[in-house]
Amino acid sequence: MADWLEGARPRTWPNAFAPVLVGSAAAGLAGGFVWWMGLLALVVSWSFIIGVNYANDYSDGIRGTDDDRVGPLRLVGSGLAAPATVKRVAFFFLGLGGAAGLVLSALSAPWLILVGMVCILAAWFYTGGKTPYGYRGLGEVAVFVFFGLVAVLGTQFTQLQSSGVGTITWYGVVAAIAVGSFSCAVNLTNNLRDIPSDTEAGKITLAVRLGDSNTRGLHAVLELLVPLVATLALIPATPLALLGLLAMPVAWKANGPVRARATGADLIPALGKAGMAMLAWSVLVSCGFFIAAL
Repeated sequence: MADWLEGARPRTWPNAFAPVLVGSAAAGLAGGFVWWMGLLALVVSWSFIIGVNYANDYSDGIRGTDDDRVGPLRLVGSGLAAPATVKRVAFFFLGLGGAAGLVLSALSAPWLILVGMVCILAAWFYTGGKTPYGYRGLGEVAVFVFFGLVAVLGTQFTQLQSSGVGTITWYGVVAAIAVGSFSCAVNLTNNLRDIPSDTEAGKITLAVRLGDSNTRGLHAVLELLVPLVATLALIPATPLALLGLLAMPVAWKANGPVRARATGADLIPALGKAGMAMLAWSVLVSCGFFIAAL
């Protein structure tokens, strides 16, 4: 069970929790917070991120991409689990998220079912199929869209629609951009660490395309600059959004190993810290939104 838990990559779970928290808080600021729909959205997001982690484990494992991996344990690549078993577990979690998404869609806007289908396909074809887009440098784009824009705005939209308040708001969009940027930084940290092994395996991630130095520069933009600007941009919605600035020292520490040009296993701590920075920012900004809504 410990191997399966590590294979689910808990360090990436903030990517699932943060957008739902921020989206719910943005709905609260708009006067339409629905707590149980927030929980359903959390089931969707959490199930999808576990599903995509196991799907990546399976797809990379059978391709041999993980044969010389530096990062966290992979079940297929290390031979700890049969590929078919990992694939079934991936489908189970994607199906669980899809089922919760069906309920959310039925209670808000049925067309969201199509969005959910796209999310599932994106999760699988990130590293699955004959031409995975994750091998073409589009992984960070997908993370920004699905664990930033879609997750935050989808959470806000379903709650506002259910409560009859309206649709998404401008501050929901700004918050979604910040969360998406943090999520990209988490993914980019992972791909920065794997540049040597990915290059050898023919996995052309964005980090491989940009090279080591440019990837580190982009990481600073995603981890520090975009969240900082987004926090300041939220002031017209409520000055309490400035609470998010308290998370910036955590983001600075997360960027530290990248800034220090750490490589290989020395970048693993940066992965967890990047997730914690995103979660800290999301909690603080959400607290500001909820307090302002009182």
